[in-house]
Amino acid sequence: MYKYRASGVLLCFVLFGALASAVKNIPIKLNEDFTIDDVLEKTSLFSSGAFAGDGGIQIGVGKFDVTGPAAETNMMGYAMPGEPVLSPKMYKYRASGVLLCFALFGALASAVKNIPIKLNEDFTIDDVLEKTSLFSSGAFAGNGGIQIGVGKFDVTGPAAETNMMGYAMPGQRSAGIHTRLWSRAFVFVDDNGNRAVYVSSDLCMTMQSFKMTVIERLQQIFGPTMYTHENVLLSGIHTHSGPGGYSWYALYDITSLGFSEQSFEAAVNGIVQAIIIAHGNVKSGRIFADVGELDNSNINRSPSAYLANPAEERALYPQGDTDKNMTTLRIVDADNTDMAAISWFPVHCTSMNNTNHLISGDNKGYASYLFERQMNGWDTPFVNGSFVAAFAQANEGDVSPNTRGAKCPDGRDCSMNSSTCNGKNEQCIAHGPGVDMFDSTRIIGQQQYDMAYSLYKSANTEVKGAINYRHMFVDMTNVTVVQDGKVVGKTCRAAVGYSFAAGTTDGPGAFDFVQDDNKTSGNPFWNFIGDFVAKPTQEQIDCHAPKPILLDVGQVEPIPWSPYIIPVQIVTVGQLVLLGVPGEFTTMSGRRLRNTVQAVFEAAGYNDTIVLVCGLSNTYTHYITTFEEYQDQRYEGASTIFGPHSLQAYQMLFSQLASSLLEGRSVPPGPTPPDLSEKVVNFNPPVIVDTHPIGGFFGKVYQDVNSSYKKGDEVTVVFYGANPRNNLMTASTFLTVEVQDEDTQQWSVILTDLDWDTRFLWKKHDIVGSESLNTIIWTMDPATPTGTYRIRHFGYSKNDPVSEKMTPY
Repeated sequence: MYKYRASGVLLCFVLFGALASAVKNIPIKLNEDFTIDDVLEKTSLFSSGAFAGDGGIQIGVGKFDVTGPAAETNMMGYAMPGEPVLSPKMYKYRASGVLLCFALFGALASAVKNIPIKLNEDFTIDDVLEKTSLFSSGAFAGNGGIQIGVGKFDVTGPAAETNMMGYAMPGQRSAGIHTRLWSRAFVFVDDNGNRAVYVSSDLCMTMQSFKMTVIERLQQIFGPTMYTHENVLLSGIHTHSGPGGYSWYALYDITSLGFSEQSFEAAVNGIVQAIIIAHGNVKSGRIFADVGELDNSNINRSPSAYLANPAEERALYPQGDTDKNMTTLRIVDADNTDMAAISWFPVHCTSMNNTNHLISGDNKGYASYLFERQMNGWDTPFVNGSFVAAFAQANEGDVSPNTRGAKCPDGRDCSMNSSTCNGKNEQCIAHGPGVDMFDSTRIIGQQQYDMAYSLYKSANTEVKGAINYRHMFVDMTNVTVVQDGKVVGKTCRAAVGYSFAAGTTDGPGAFDFVQDDNKTSGNPFWNFIGDFVAKPTQEQIDCHAPKPILLDVGQVEPIPWSPYIIPVQIVTVGQLVLLGVPGEFTTMSGRRLRNTVQAVFEAAGYNDTIVLVCGLSNTYTHYITTFEEYQDQRYEGASTIFGPHSLQAYQMLFSQLASSLLEGRSVPPGPTPPDLSEKVVNFNPPVIVDTHPIGGFFGKVYQDVNSSYKKGDEVTVVFYGANPRNNLMTASTFLTVEVQDEDTQQWSVILTDLDWDTRFLWKKHDIVGSESLNTIIWTMDPATPTGTYRIRHFGYSKNDPVSEKMTPY
């Protein structure tokens, strides 16, 4: 046993198993020279073990004295000095005397290297870990081995009276659940203990409020160095059917009547919990990749803008004006047991249109549901399955799932350039392949699942190598763009143009705005409104030209209406290169960005990289078009908030990140985004009280089911209920469909509100608004067995207007 003298603090860590990675950065002042080998000579800790064939494991056993001071020292157990941390459980102990040392054993033992350390200098635990392979991944240690953990958690927000994020329609407020929303997390750890996290959530996007709060909470649990802005990448699938109001910036919360704490907490808590679950499930594994083309699942909704790109560039892409490639990862453990899948494919989650009021993961959410059901078993409760399947977003900026295209009410094609019918944009609406939006969601989701499952089975390109990352914050309001040593432009303070208000063919806007509007004169009334918010300076007008500025959101004082300190991030897992982009890149923008980063890797001799655009990541800055598309000023160009040189700026920044990563250089962190959590406001009234008719009770049937049904029928039952905002039923359900066992007469749950075949609908039942009718619809699968079934409803009521107590029913 070795004692290390320090001047003040007793630091005692027993590092072992999964807890090894939880060690924090602790400075130690020492006054003698020693090496790790000096310790090894006197212990049997570091036996060599043996590999057992391909995918084998190293095993070491040892024993060493860890007896502490036998006098005047508090005993651990009943009185806990220090501060307990949730998970992983690690405790700090403070005292004023002697450092007891490290007891390193088990699987960590064989990895320690001969490291000379001057004991009269400061060093940290991380200094040791940096020079050792302590945190190896078992079977694949030393040669591209990897450990992987996966997790999933509920991020469904309030299912009533909350504006839905995406279409920016004030009247589109949540009123029930079609499918629940989920956050899916993937933790990757390499041989050297480097780790990164990728998260894909069934949310419209990742707001800066999410990323900053998630990192803060992870660091409260795991310490300041394990999970940071640098190695955590958060992405959203871009469903337009989830509750909104969760940004710290006004532009995104206007239609939500301000900031919704419920929406925000549901998202942030779900992301954090998914990462905690993935962290706890880390084990040795392998990753394989495959790429295929998926047709008939996306179209370009701004084809005229795409045609503005150079003809010679367009000729390089025989797939046309949308990317058809789907990239799928097959993730297995060391025993080749299926763990997870991630599939990237560019398509908007707008199969559910802006008339929908039910929370839904849209087409990507349904694809995940199918994949996880398939792998976990259709008889396994959905929330209990260990297999996780994410359908991640890519460069979907101008990509629609409504494959029948935009039509006028009489069936004619809309005007190509302006997307109008008789000069009006409100009637130019795109249609999906199904008979209604639910059917279209099913079809596009099914097609993504079918392709991903096929690629999953055929994936044989192994992803191997180190994990690395680079990240920096950038003030995007004033980036000077340099190409080939020459200044080609600069970015602007954020502003949106007139075509922003026109919406898209997936969800048209109102007030006679049209796309393809680059007239600088604009509309006098809306010019007045825009000037009232913030009058653009001539410099701002020139910077954004030819965009006619509708809302100068970057010049609003004292707090801008949109983020301006923006994260850019690269995460590499072996040859997989993930680009965390803070917005929606159009098809050609995504291609140019991928090519830029690919070229940097190829120049360094890496020709097998798989570069992927991870859309809507870490914060949201609307759209990023090419310079040429910007000139056309359709919706995507008008929503490119940092001006015409935005894409070139991102190409430059991501090129810098890639170069620094390959050269082993760090990058400056950049300015810290402001924390605006104390400056948000909310004007959406809370639930005051829930009531039911005299003689009734919460959960009483208002409209009963029929006594019998045929397979494939739709079963409907209505209950007297309460407002779903009272309790989000996170990781639970507002309903169950149950079947009775003929022999035991016991009931078993077969479906809940997360399943595709059920719908939960809420509506007010009286003028005052305190009574609720909660409807449950079950569309029976044609394969449903004959039997006796029942439907149950659950919720919480607020019975006292002056109390916050909620009562379950």
